[in-house]
Amino acid sequence: MDYQTVFITLAGVFGLFMAWGIGANDVANAMATSVGSKAISIKTAIIIAAIFEFGGAVLAGGEVTSTIRKGIVDSATFEGAPELLIYGMLASLLAAGIWLLIASKKGWPVSTTHSIVGAVVGFAAIGVGMDAVNWGQVGSIVMSWVVSPLTSGVIAFLLFQSVQVLILRTDDPLTKAKRYVPFYIFLTAFFMTLVTIKKGLKHVSDISFSSQEAYLYAALIGVVVAVIGAIFISKIQPNKKKEKDFHFYTVEKVFAVLMVITASGLAFAHGSNDVANAVGPLAAVVSTAKTGMITGKSALDSWILLVGGIGIVIGLATYGRKVIATVGKKITHLTPSRGFAAELGASMTIVVASSTGMPISTTHTLVGAVLGVGLAKGISAINLTVVRGIFASWLITIPAGAVLSIIFFFIFKSIFG
Repeated sequence: MDYQTVFITLAGVFGLFMAWGIGANDVANAMATSVGSKAISIKTAIIIAAIFEFGGAVLAGGEVTSTIRKGIVDSATFEGAPELLIYGMLASLLAAGIWLLIASKKGWPVSTTHSIVGAVVGFAAIGVGMDAVNWGQVGSIVMSWVVSPLTSGVIAFLLFQSVQVLILRTDDPLTKAKRYVPFYIFLTAFFMTLVTIKKGLKHVSDISFSSQEAYLYAALIGVVVAVIGAIFISKIQPNKKKEKDFHFYTVEKVFAVLMVITASGLAFAHGSNDVANAVGPLAAVVSTAKTGMITGKSALDSWILLVGGIGIVIGLATYGRKVIATVGKKITHLTPSRGFAAELGASMTIVVASSTGMPISTTHTLVGAVLGVGLAKGISAINLTVVRGIFASWLITIPAGAVLSIIFFFIFKSIFG
């Protein structure tokens, strides 16, 4: 019996399910600080994500994606039995999708990369053999659990301390905001451009920048955006009535504008990069089912990226609220200035990671940045019960993905074998 159509159909359905999970969990992380600080509404967040995540996924999600994400499994292992790769990738997509559904329902911000990595490691190690897994690569991914949140936490902590010293703790915070916020706007535009170039556009073969060009363009865009921002900010007048209730009302409005920029940039970079967690295994199944051969790289049909982009947007719109509530509201109280420090800290970490090849998780990076901002107000400003729950969910993500994937692998093997 010819199973080609069955495999491609199942891969499309499971790939859409996995992309939905990325939207419900990971995209919710990228938008959580903006929504939690009340800089933008949940509706605006969904619109921004719909445009920039979808744009990143479809325009820059990669003409070619590695068959097996992050090089954790040697594709040569499957050359004698390509059907095992098909069963494994179907199992991985379904397993990771189910784990993301469970985590999103509980409001746990987990890593979609770690979910799919755990799933692929599980079926490869048990279904094929321990030698099929590149354990060194798995070790470096586990290292990112510590490196990502620690780096972004320190950067966000220092950023918010600078905001407090230069603006919030002064006698005339609005005047100081008008003086210093253009510099923060420059930093924001500079790092957002770098994130877009290094993480967002690196998959587009027609566009390539050297490191010097990337930094030069980022600096130029930073200056232009900062000048425009300074003109707008200079026209902002204090709202005396609102400032009686909240002293920093007008200043926080300035930072709220900044957060729309950071949220848009993060969404584009995230869409272009993490859509591969869904479309990589999907492309592997489609390519192997069509040719019966294993290739190190799989050419992407345009419909595959559309499945990824559409799934991500639907996931955020239908189920992203719980994770947004956890990261944006439950870890620590966020204002636009704190949320800005967290998002910029996360973006700076992503740029450093992309430049140095450090393994990174967007989710862990953003949660670490929120913790860093919370710590700037003291340990009492952080809800430690929520943080413990988040850390526990991180620890069980890879094993959960692995166990589910092993079960589904053997089910598919028995059905189609």
